[in-house]
Amino acid sequence: MRSVRTPTDKGQEKTDGFTVKSDMKTSVVMGPPLARAFRERPAKPTAFRRFYERGDFPIALVHDTKGNRIAWKVEIEKLDYHHYLPLFFDGLQETMHPYEFFARQGVNDMLQHGGPKILPVIPQLIIPIKNALNTRNRQVICTTLKVLQHLVVSGDMVGEALVPYYRQILPVLNIFKNMNINLGDKIDYSQQKRVNIGDLIQETLEVFERYGGVDAFINIKYMVPTYESCLLN
Repeated sequence: MRSVRTPTDKGQEKTDGFTVKSDMKTSVVMGPPLARAFRERPAKPTAFRRFYERGDFPIALVHDTKGNRIAWKVEIEKLDYHHYLPLFFDGLQETMHPYEFFARQGVNDMLQHGGPKILPVIPQLIIPIKNALNTRNRQVICTTLKVLQHLVVSGDMVGEALVPYYRQILPVLNIFKNMNINLGDKIDYSQQKRVNIGDLIQETLEVFERYGGVDAFINIKYMVPTYESCLLN
């Protein structure tokens, strides 16, 4: 097997493998580029931020003894979920205050009060969920995983309705599934705060399986081969 040459003279030229130049004595074959699967991707401008800055959301920020919270100017149950819920999910990509806070809290409020209004909106939520996960931003991924867990249990049949979209949701989860912080004897405070990506992904996959119906496990296993069923234990 021909060994890869390393540069020894200033006259040698770097080149890619399997090219005509790679067989020349004056060339140095370079290795393949890094995959950079974990590298953060810049988030695109969100429709959520644009709507918020225009004042189109019926929300306001309120400070009380428990911290910040959202004050809704209308009853949440009367909101048009087809319009507002996808926009709040779009805001999950945000990392700056107050956009991140309003998006996260707004999503959870709407999921808590939505009931049967959530299921018909599921197809509109997939692209915002995919975009948030594809940022590869650890904070955004953790927030989105917690929202996904809330989404699955927010209404009847929601978990089963997500199964056809696993191909779009799970690839990033497969990449980060084994990303756990090992500090030896030290305490990993991220586990207490539920910001450990590996643990959150495992939790999310188990929730998907429990609420996704009979086809959930096989579809999860197809996209995340290392996942083992939580229902067989």
